[in-house]
Amino acid sequence: MDAVTIAGSGPLRATIRPPGSKSITNRALICAALANGVSTLHGALDSEDTRVMVDALRQLGLDVQVDVEAATIAVTGCGGRLRVPEADLYVANSGTTIRFLTGMLAATRGHYRLDGIARMRQRPIGDLLDALNALGAECRAESAGGCPPVVMDARGLRGGTAHIRGDISSQFLSGLLMAAPYASSEVVVRVDGVLVSQPYVHMTLGVMQAFGVTADAEQLTHIAIAAPQRYAGTTYAIEPDASAASYFWGAAAIAGGTVTVEGLSRDALQGDVAFVDCLQRMGCAVADTPTGIAVTGGRLRGIEVDMNAISDTAQTLAVVALFADGPTSITGVGHIRHKETDRIGDLARELRKLGGLVDEHADGLTITPSPLHGAIIETYNDHRMAMSLALAGLRVPGVVITNPHCTEKTYPRFFEDLARVTATASPAG
Repeated sequence: MDAVTIAGSGPLRATIRPPGSKSITNRALICAALANGVSTLHGALDSEDTRVMVDALRQLGLDVQVDVEAATIAVTGCGGRLRVPEADLYVANSGTTIRFLTGMLAATRGHYRLDGIARMRQRPIGDLLDALNALGAECRAESAGGCPPVVMDARGLRGGTAHIRGDISSQFLSGLLMAAPYASSEVVVRVDGVLVSQPYVHMTLGVMQAFGVTADAEQLTHIAIAAPQRYAGTTYAIEPDASAASYFWGAAAIAGGTVTVEGLSRDALQGDVAFVDCLQRMGCAVADTPTGIAVTGGRLRGIEVDMNAISDTAQTLAVVALFADGPTSITGVGHIRHKETDRIGDLARELRKLGGLVDEHADGLTITPSPLHGAIIETYNDHRMAMSLALAGLRVPGVVITNPHCTEKTYPRFFEDLARVTATASPAG
């Protein structure tokens, strides 16, 4: 399909379990690849972002066995010593893959080059390279502004102190942390400025701990990792993707009724479960159930919210805001301009196509509800643009999402699952 038209929906009565977390899957793959022994990942995501990670690991000589039907991945770790000393790796537009692999490869030995699609050559990675070089790596970016391709003459990390900016992407810090245990001596990472998306760093530390490595991280501005340490092969369960869950919770807010997302709780490793708190502030009812978290739609009101910690759900909330009484102001997400697309400027453009009144700010946007109408929505090859803006079609006739295949990046069956959820609805209208 080149486009999909979203069917309107009445109040929902649905239960859904999204696929495994992309963020956790790719972190676990890095730890499993570096580990001593075999790891089995249960609930692993099968999507473009995880496939390019798996393909890269295989290209580096690792034995990676994927069972899509069982949602498992078995990885035989290399113990920090890769069998393939030279490789040219393709990462598509996967930020986690290029940033995590860059850290991993810096801790090994060999000559490597990492590249992706045209947009990847606009996504910064220079701060990570600078931090790795400070620890003894030799890597450089070939595009202007410190952007990929990345070229590495890897010779291991000696350890020491590295500084890294916190305001562009938490993935820089995560990539550095996962590689640090394989340095020759202790690594101390100092974060300069405000660290964005802090829950993702806690997620990284949690995955590392599950593979047997600990870090002193009482303050995320100063993290110490004793080295050398080694990950140990393990059996690891991956949570459903909380960012993906936001679309179904958002569907309940927009269409009414109740949607329960199974497999997630307030204790989840993923910070994006806090999205339900935003919906609760807007007028939805939120309930913790024995199997997951349920959201029931209510009369929506606009709110002011700093979404820095859960920025992957900012687009979802912006679409919900179209149906609220009064304006909604989202702040703290300036860094999402550097994602798969400019998730502030391009989102504002598409919301205006639907009739929304949108004021764009440096670090966010304000959405003021106004009469809405159908529109052909451009997705900018960004999976989150496609999935979030599709929700508007639950209440607004004539919403058409172009390039729906871009959801392959993290959620290949999103539109099938959305149709299944809306099939539970009372008649629209």
